[in-house]
Amino acid sequence: EDMAVAELQRRGAALVLRNFRRRTGELDIVAVERGTLVVIEVRLRSRMDFGGAAASIDHRKQSRIVRTTQQLLQRHPELARLPVRFDVALVAPATDPGAPWTLQWIRQAFDTPGG
Repeated sequence: EDMAVAELQRRGAALVLRNFRRRTGELDIVAVERGTLVVIEVRLRSRMDFGGAAASIDHRKQSRIVRTTQQLLQRHPELARLPVRFDVALVAPATDPGAPWTLQWIRQAFDTPGG
């Protein structure tokens, strides 16, 4: 998650919160970037078996993220006026021995149901 936060800050985004937990699930990172609320799911995979980290964000996981985001917006109505984007930050072992991890950012990785 620290790599993803550093990338957001490099891009000029403002970190809103980390690890927002509710019974419905957890939001790893929430930030505001150019007037958009960005909810980032961070996935770490030490191996690329079974499609890697991106494949682990199935429809059920997406639904949990959306429901938890709805709870965040109810709790923080000042954020509800912003459009919402769901990103995924994939962290994986680097092939370059000089860097232990790589970060792949998938913007707007999924939409809300019906959106």
